[in-house]
Amino acid sequence: MKTIKTVSAMLALLLATPAIAQVPAPAPAATTIPADPALWVVKDKDTTIYLFGTIHALKPQLSWFDSAVRKAFDASGQLVLEIPLPSPEQAKAVIEPLAMDATGKPLTQKLSAEDRKVYAAAMAKLGFPETAFDRFEPWFAAVTLAQIELQKSGFNAAEGVEVALNAAATASGKPVSGLETLEQQLGFFHTLPQADQIAFLISSAKEIDKFDATINAMLDRWKAGDAEGLSALMNEDLSSQPNLYKVLLADRNARWADWIDNRLKTPGTVFIAVGAGHLAGKDSVQAYLAKHHLVAERVRY
Repeated sequence: MKTIKTVSAMLALLLATPAIAQVPAPAPAATTIPADPALWVVKDKDTTIYLFGTIHALKPQLSWFDSAVRKAFDASGQLVLEIPLPSPEQAKAVIEPLAMDATGKPLTQKLSAEDRKVYAAAMAKLGFPETAFDRFEPWFAAVTLAQIELQKSGFNAAEGVEVALNAAATASGKPVSGLETLEQQLGFFHTLPQADQIAFLISSAKEIDKFDATINAMLDRWKAGDAEGLSALMNEDLSSQPNLYKVLLADRNARWADWIDNRLKTPGTVFIAVGAGHLAGKDSVQAYLAKHHLVAERVRY
């Protein structure tokens, strides 16, 4: 199950899923399933910043946007996401030049004979010809394979936390901003060396059958507010791919901690929502906040 955890972690750390497949949030379901994900708060004398760990695509009927989470959101004057959610047209304009392979060499021809067999088998399981992504960079093929499996497992970008928060902020007139841009997020993958991109793709292809069990285990830990357990599933195998770990997790968390430290200089209340994998573990946002002598306290509810 090791490599499929890495695939799931990529999805959890990248906000491309709702950006690519953004649709209006559906009406709340009549029957709901309780969920109490983790929430933290950082304060000084005149500023309060909430930190909420998200899953970018969810299953329907989860009642996470209530209790302490709703109270914190309602008390906040500003919503900050990883990125401001773009329209499908805006997302397409950003994604295409980063995802398309400018070299013209087909993806399948970049793979060794052994890797190509693994990749072809995974594509066949999903009902695609092995050449379907030949015009794209390996990172995009890897993320797309995982997105397909995510949808097959019953997860929907329209049910994701960011979509719901964005809709609520718009309805209540709260300004929405981002810690990054979509160009930056996708650029993290685009600028990876080809060898790292191919390793990512083949790791996803090798164990794609285990995706359903892993992503559902992550959802169970998120619903229970088990931040450390969720982090263990999401981030432990990133350490086996040091470039991905540094670029997608550690460096971003350090920058976000800098942002929070600076934002504390301005009075007000802010609700920050980022992928849950960023808020637990040794290189979490909270760990970097500690280097600024700031303490993020868990909100118990």
